[in-house]
Parts: sequence; C-alpha cells; structure tokens
Amino acid sequence: MGERKVLEREKAALLIIDFQEAFRRVIPDFEVIGSRIATAARGFAILGRPVYVTQQYPSGLGYTAEEVMLCCRENCKVFDKTRFGAGRDARLLAALEADGVRQLVICGIEAHICVNQTAHDLLGTNYDVHLLRDAVSSRSHADKLIGIDRMLASGAVSASVESALFEMLEDARDPRFRQIQELIK
Repeated sequence: MGERKVLEREKAALLIIDFQEAFRRVIPDFEVIGSRIATAARGFAILGRPVYVTQQYPSGLGYTAEEVMLCCRENCKVFDKTRFGAGRDARLLAALEADGVRQLVICGIEAHICVNQTAHDLLGTNYDVHLLRDAVSSRSHADKLIGIDRMLASGAVSASVESALFEMLEDARDPRFRQIQELIK
C-alpha cells in the first residue's frame, strides 16, 4: 500500500511565490491566477492556517499584487528574496518550523523558474509539496507545462484550489464548510 498523499490541516500552509506587479503585463492569465490565489489565501485564513508570501527582488519587480495581499494581510508572512528558489531561505524555513508546517501548498509564478526551484528545494528538505496547478503560470504556456511536469515528476502532489481546500476541510459537518463552499462558488 502506498504512502498517503493527502493534506492534513494541522500540518499545511499556503506558500504564494512571487505573484508580483511586474508580471501583470507579461503573464497572459495573470488576473485569473490572481483570483485563484486570492481564493486559496481566503480559504487558508478560514481554516486557520498560515500563509507565506515570497517576493523576488521587489525593488525591481514590484511587490505582491494588491488583489492577493488584500486577502492575506492578517495571517501572512512576507519574505523578500533574490534566490529563485525560496525553499532554502533560512527565514522561511524557521517560520515553517515555528508554525509546525510539514506540508506546503504552493502557487504563483513563474512555474518553470521560481515555483519549480522552490518546490525542488522543499522536496529536498522532506516537506510534502502540493502544487495548485490551477494557480500557477508562466509567460509561455509551454514553460508552465514544463515546470508543472518537472515538479510532479520529482514528487509534488497535483492539486487545485478547490481540491486542496476541501481536502483540508475533510467533512461537510465542519462549521467552516459553508464559508469554504461560498468561496468556491
């Protein structure tokens, strides 16, 4: 019997990777991806789980898009970086440890660069990585698919915003069920 690859609420956190203003004009589906990331951030807040945000070289690429930051201000920790992969950042790793996180649900841009390298860093340090395939993108569709393929081949678990939130919710009798259901509609 194989290892279970499901999200456990008490171990999970959301990691939003480099969803920054400079990409707004070059990522074709930026608004759609932003909406999905915002939904994920709201859902994690409802479920009482932490949200981490990385920003790649914000003085050059701008800060995290406002539509995302508005959804995660209270339960969010932001980490500026210059290394493409965030999974070796000592500050981020210390925050994950302090919060008891063992599973990371990742999303953001670009799928084939920063998201991919972060996923590989985290997988290499024995975190479970769940990739929100409907909440990642790249400037080109081909690069997005290549990034997704590489992460999945290395052990990331395929997920969507909806599947991750309901997996963590686990039961329709949970008092937060209606709130999560409203987010998804």
